[in-house]
Amino acid sequence: MQQHWFTGPLASFDTETTGVDVETDRIVSAALVVQPAPGAPPQTSAWLADPGVPIPDGARAVHGITDEQVRAHGRPARTVVAEIARALAEQSRAGRPLVVMNAPYDLTLLDRELRRHRGLSLTDALGGGGLLVLDPRVLDKHVDRYRKGRRTLTDLCAHYGVELAGAHDAAADATAALDLVRAIATRYPVALGGLSAAELHLRQAVWHAAQARGLQNWFDRTGTPERVDLSWPLRPARCGCGRRLSPEHSCEVAA
Repeated sequence: MQQHWFTGPLASFDTETTGVDVETDRIVSAALVVQPAPGAPPQTSAWLADPGVPIPDGARAVHGITDEQVRAHGRPARTVVAEIARALAEQSRAGRPLVVMNAPYDLTLLDRELRRHRGLSLTDALGGGGLLVLDPRVLDKHVDRYRKGRRTLTDLCAHYGVELAGAHDAAADATAALDLVRAIATRYPVALGGLSAAELHLRQAVWHAAQARGLQNWFDRTGTPERVDLSWPLRPARCGCGRRLSPEHSCEVAA
């Protein structure tokens, strides 16, 4: 009997940060959860980083991590981001799909942290290998496009009957996101189960772009000045002049 990707091994990654701006905010904590099969005990790796900047009140109210905690127990951000990158590279080499809720946020922020502290991109840190990313937010919007309501991790877990114990803890959120992806694919096996993780990765980039264009059209109609990035699972780095960074055009990401 052929095994579907959602009944096999999956990994899941999540971060807690100093804010929501991927270009300037910092990682405070992170977790990587690996599960060999549905219902199997997950293996969790967790990191606490001293971001080197004060944690704003708003961020602290979300995840509960204080400046005192990271100074006493956190390790230098430079060390932490390098370890995270190595752990994700291991998932890439193993061909293990990586669940990331709202991937353009967490993966882009990690990319910018690597550029800031190590002088290399996430792609460089992965050794040229690519991640097979599964984003429950994109998957859910694709299979249930017209459902009304918010689609945060908490909302999606409630909708699919997935337990989320300790929201805004990186390990708890990563575990819930992993279970959520399995639940979405189990509910929609025809739409998602017949594809490989590699095929899903490619299609999610197209689905996300279409979803983002729809949101941008709504913003435009309502006069909202916000701009929606179409890129998935990683937003391209840009310099102060607005151009994408490339081997021919590069500059420093703001510290």
